[in-house]
Amino acid sequence: MTAVVRLAGVAKSFGAAQALADIDLDLHPGEVVAVVGDNGAGKSTLAGVLTGVHLPDAGQVRVDGDAVTLTSPAAARALGIAGVQQELALAENLDVVENLFLGHEPRIGPFLDEVTMERQAWELLDRLGARVPSVRLPVHALSGGQRRAVAIARVLLGDPRVVVLDEPTAALGVRQTAQVLKLIGRLRAGDHAVVLISHSITDVQAVADRIVVLRLGHVVGEFDATTATSEDLLAAITGAGPVSGISARRSRP
Repeated sequence: MTAVVRLAGVAKSFGAAQALADIDLDLHPGEVVAVVGDNGAGKSTLAGVLTGVHLPDAGQVRVDGDAVTLTSPAAARALGIAGVQQELALAENLDVVENLFLGHEPRIGPFLDEVTMERQAWELLDRLGARVPSVRLPVHALSGGQRRAVAIARVLLGDPRVVVLDEPTAALGVRQTAQVLKLIGRLRAGDHAVVLISHSITDVQAVADRIVVLRLGHVVGEFDATTATSEDLLAAITGAGPVSGISARRSRP
């Protein structure tokens, strides 16, 4: 299967601190790739490179086989790559519709097209299997899982092919976490390539197809999520012991 996005030899440093080194990663439609690792492993930096927040110091980013330069989140979105950060950046005092369309509201003449916005809001949430009491509720009245759904629905307005989720289940309860994992499954079913940045091995094993382990900025293992054990993943994350089941596959253009 042709990769939608391919990273080849990507490196990123902040001053003397190297956050990423020689990263190779392929992203395919209809696949959830989880990226796991300890604090400081480079997970959020990798998410930033993919979404145009960080410009890599070396290596290539390719979209549909073409080398690209992701100079900003807007440039990434224009190429079909969208991200949902751990801090959702929702306007708590605005309702769901207003958050979804903030800054790009459809209009009929000088007036907002409220009917179209409400209809599209329900359609987006329905695509994700998300349930909210009303799209006219302010975001501060929603649960943590519902807020995540709104943030994910907002990026889907641009119809991205790649969705990068940075710690989407952080600080959520069991029920809300299950809701978010179900949303991720819906994204995969919609043929999106999904990158799941997570600390939770349990969440990753529940929804991922592939698991990539970072340690100190390096890819130290790539696993088939259907066969990898928690012990395999922990050994790769910590470097505390021998690791079995790791694929040494490295992809370059």
